[in-house]
Amino acid sequence: MATFNKINSFVEAMAEKVHNLGADQLVAALTNAANAPVATNTQLSNLTQISYTNLSSRNFTTSSSSQTSGTYKLVLADLVLTASGAVAAFRYVVPYNDTATNDELIGWWDYGSDLTLASGETFTVDCDAGNGVLQNN
Repeated sequence: MATFNKINSFVEAMAEKVHNLGADQLVAALTNAANAPVATNTQLSNLTQISYTNLSSRNFTTSSSSQTSGTYKLVLADLVLTASGAVAAFRYVVPYNDTATNDELIGWWDYGSDLTLASGETFTVDCDAGNGVLQNN
C-alpha cells in the first residue's frame, strides 16, 4: 500500500477554517513523476495533472469525520477509478478540497512508479478504512 504524505500548509488551513472535511467535496488529482507533489505545495494550481478524458469520477466519499478522546480521524471510502479509454501514466494521487476557494491540497499517495490504465481497467485508491486517511491530535 502506498504511504500517505501530508501537505505542510494543510495544518494551517485546518486551523483557519479553509476545510470542513466532514462536508466538503474531496477530489483526487493524478500527476506523474515529472510533476511530483512536494510538501510545500499548497493548492491544485501548483500541480500539472494528467488528462482525465477517459477516467471515471475522481470524487471521494467521506465515510466519517470525527474525533474520539481528542484524536480526529478522517475516513474516506476507497476510490475506484475506471478507464473508458487509455489513461496517461500517473504515479501520485493527490486529494484536494474542491469546495475550498483555491482547491487546497491535503496530501498525496506515492505509488513508487508510473501506473497506466487501458480501457476497461480499474485502479483502487485504498483509503485505509481502519486507520483513516488522516489522524490528528
